[in-house]
Amino acid sequence: QVQLVESGGGLVQAGGSLRLSCAASGRTFSRYAMGWFRQAPGKEREFVAAISWSGGSTAYADSVKGRFTISRDNAKNTVYLQMNSLKPEDTAVYYCAAGRLVATTPAYSYWGQGTQVTVSS
Repeated sequence: QVQLVESGGGLVQAGGSLRLSCAASGRTFSRYAMGWFRQAPGKEREFVAAISWSGGSTAYADSVKGRFTISRDNAKNTVYLQMNSLKPEDTAVYYCAAGRLVATTPAYSYWGQGTQVTVSS
């Protein structure tokens, strides 16, 4: 069992930056691939980024490539999402997720409760 808690969301102006964190409980964190997803009002949950258990492999949605960076610190049981050059269309609730494999679909076993990111124009 893995419990995930996101933090770091907030209100930022377009062009600004935020860093989201996702703290995981449990001693098996390093065995899991981690993903970030987001859901805007009235829209389906969409893939943002993912990272393998070792951190050696990452994947990004085309809409965030070059602006967002996913990373992890297995010693701290934490995964991060550095978001730069934010746009109003990045506004959403951001969720982290843990699963056995890197996936761009919501095929993850564990989910956090989400953190709101709002980008003003």
